[in-house]
Amino acid sequence: MSYSIVWFKRDLRVVDHAALHAAAQRGPVLCLYVIEPSVWEQPDAAHQHYLFLLESLRDLDDNLRRLGGQLHVIVGEFVALAARLLIANPFNAIYAHEETGNGITYKRDLAVGAWCKVHNVEFHEYRQFGVVRKLKSRDDWKGYWDKHVHAPLLPSPTPSASQHSLQFVPLPWQTTETVKLPNPAKLGLALDAPKHRQIGGRKLGLNVLQDFLNDRSAQYRGGISSPLSAPTACSRLSPYLAFGCISLREVVQSTYYAINTLPAGNWQKKGLVAFVSRLYWHCHFIQKLESEPELEYQNVHRSYDGLRENDWNPAHFEALRTARTGWPLVDACVVMLRETGWLNFRMRAMLVSVAAYPLWLHWRPVGQWLARQFLDYEPGIHWSQMQMQSGTTGINTPRVYNPIKQAQDHDPHGHFVRRWLPYMRRVPDAWLFEPWLMPQVMREHLDITIGVGSEFDIPEPLVDMQTATREAKAKLFGLRSQPEVRAGKAAIVEKHASRAHLKTSKPNSKSTSRSKATAKPENPQITLDF
Repeated sequence: MSYSIVWFKRDLRVVDHAALHAAAQRGPVLCLYVIEPSVWEQPDAAHQHYLFLLESLRDLDDNLRRLGGQLHVIVGEFVALAARLLIANPFNAIYAHEETGNGITYKRDLAVGAWCKVHNVEFHEYRQFGVVRKLKSRDDWKGYWDKHVHAPLLPSPTPSASQHSLQFVPLPWQTTETVKLPNPAKLGLALDAPKHRQIGGRKLGLNVLQDFLNDRSAQYRGGISSPLSAPTACSRLSPYLAFGCISLREVVQSTYYAINTLPAGNWQKKGLVAFVSRLYWHCHFIQKLESEPELEYQNVHRSYDGLRENDWNPAHFEALRTARTGWPLVDACVVMLRETGWLNFRMRAMLVSVAAYPLWLHWRPVGQWLARQFLDYEPGIHWSQMQMQSGTTGINTPRVYNPIKQAQDHDPHGHFVRRWLPYMRRVPDAWLFEPWLMPQVMREHLDITIGVGSEFDIPEPLVDMQTATREAKAKLFGLRSQPEVRAGKAAIVEKHASRAHLKTSKPNSKSTSRSKATAKPENPQITLDF
């Protein structure tokens, strides 16, 4: 009996699943997920990602069993397993979603395509997001995005007696024994998952979506920048989108539906409109990596090569990683990230800015560390943001966040800092943002020691913020001002800059015409604050 493989990757759902929908219409299917050791041994993989994946796989398996089938989870490399399957029970096609992942999954997908050609196996891939493979011009991209998100949702297949009933194929070598999934340690993962991370699975993802649309979105505008309000003001959908527990299209359409139920001028409605623009930027950044996979490894603007790479300071990186930089808001953010696997966008940008400017750290090692910290790690967004916040894209105005000012703006009473840094609870309000300036007599009275090193109660900044930032900006802007560097900017704008300024089509728009916007926007700077 001829059948197709539905290869699940970062699309762990049955609703609005183009690959499953198409394969089910063709005939019997074998639903497969492959845990690939080569993927999990990469420096951007983390224990928390693996746990979230397993939770999502169990949820997916439950949904497939309701349809009369099951999800088969195999450990190994996909090409080798496909070859084994072809011998044991020949199949004629593989159906999957396109994945804009890291370098190893990019090479893996190319290898799968090449293997399919050699063995006369059809390989069908479908868009997961509003990201276009082999995009010829950025001028066309927004039209593609609009068309994708406004297309009708694909329903979950339903088992029936109809001509296109969903039929499942068992694994040829399946036994009655439960497949034992590999221990995280055997995959090379450090057992350091956050204690308070979000839990995976479509069911929980839908609950988070409805909670946001019906209630929490009222806090969105004005609430997403502060680390105090952001945990509830932000949608918190990012890990469910990253693992594909819910589709981007159903989030966009559910949001528009909620918008249309609210009166004009309603504050919650304004928050939801702003949220839609965030979903647009979500795909905008992933498209950058899709169009240029090398930006995970090398500077977008190659004239910035060598800017920081040769000045790596392991002591600075260790202080950042262990929350001992001496800037209370920075260290509190690192601790929150370690405990929850999540941090709001503004604080993420501040972390990268502090690493890139006063600490003068190259974005690549910092990015690998942060990728493991972020439960919602999405390679396209992550590496685009790492370079953008580090000033190596060549087209974005460098944003240098002062952590002292950020604390004054977003945690003026120190509630956030004191929650995540217990030692700050002993510091009086007057010295909250700069405890190292506390007079010695006050330190002795409070029995507090301040200095550089683990033996002190409170860390002192490794560098003087103003001096180090001034020197870093001088290096960066000195390079940016060179004629050859400025000359290389146009090609990057043409390839990566947005053609739309936070405008999306109205719901149910039928327009699919290509954008006629100029190839050079007036301001290529991305603004994500509301």
